[in-house]
Amino acid sequence: MAIQWFPGHMHLTRKAIGERIKEIDVVIEMLDARLPGSSANPMLAELIKSKPALKILSKQDLADPARTALWLAHYNAMPGVRAIGLDTSMTSPAKALIDACQQLAPNRGGMVKPMRVLICGIPNVGKSTLINTLKGKRAAKTGDEAGVTKTEQRIALADDFYLYDTPGVLWPRIIVEQSGFNLAASGAIGVNAFDEETVALELLNYLIPHYPNELKQRYSIDDVASHTDEEMLEAIGRKRGAVQSGGRINLTKAAHIVIHDFRSAALGRVTLETPEEFAAWLAEGKQADAERAVRKEAIEKNKKTAFKSKKR
Repeated sequence: MAIQWFPGHMHLTRKAIGERIKEIDVVIEMLDARLPGSSANPMLAELIKSKPALKILSKQDLADPARTALWLAHYNAMPGVRAIGLDTSMTSPAKALIDACQQLAPNRGGMVKPMRVLICGIPNVGKSTLINTLKGKRAAKTGDEAGVTKTEQRIALADDFYLYDTPGVLWPRIIVEQSGFNLAASGAIGVNAFDEETVALELLNYLIPHYPNELKQRYSIDDVASHTDEEMLEAIGRKRGAVQSGGRINLTKAAHIVIHDFRSAALGRVTLETPEEFAAWLAEGKQADAERAVRKEAIEKNKKTAFKSKKR
């Protein structure tokens, strides 16, 4: 199952970012620390081109700290890129953000050349929550669902530091299949665009080998490694009372429990990908996408040939 979700307002946001980027000094992209690779927008990389970039790994308090360190090192090794981790416990996020931007654009600052920063990211990545923290009030709407912010806002963090907030935006086609599942599990994709049971099974398929102790502690299930994802979902449903008449397990309810427990960190601090894993998934996705393009071209060519033959 391929997950795709690109509402109309996201197309408008893409155009708005393309226009705004011309006068921006630094681009901040907020990433979900639990899925940094999957939550990085390839469309944004194309739009910002050579602009200095600050990667913020948000919700790091929900993510595996060892894996967060790997991702920060991965991004900080890139030229023109800085990466920092943030969560709701950070007491002075504005200072950390301003300092990082000034390192990326040292020639900007002061009333003559104020720093102009664009902040963007996928839906539900914590952008609005961060902005409210920076302003000390509800400057931006927040919600545990995709697509809450709908219009651009300009926020002055200092007299010479302007932050432009944009609505959360995905990209038209997700070529990395695992990214689609991870984005759905995190809440970045609208609930109507995916099947909860399928996403929960994919989530469990990853958690069983990588986070067996967390599953055991949360659901009191022994010998986690011996379970398939289907068996684990049934076992969780049984443990959590998702049982229907005749002893059948309500798999939809069980799936909802698993996804909710991941999003709320009731399972513990979990990260669904490492830099190496994501690089491998991306390579596979690009190869599959190239093969798809070849097949599509062949089909179009055959259609044109058939059409010409018909006309003769």
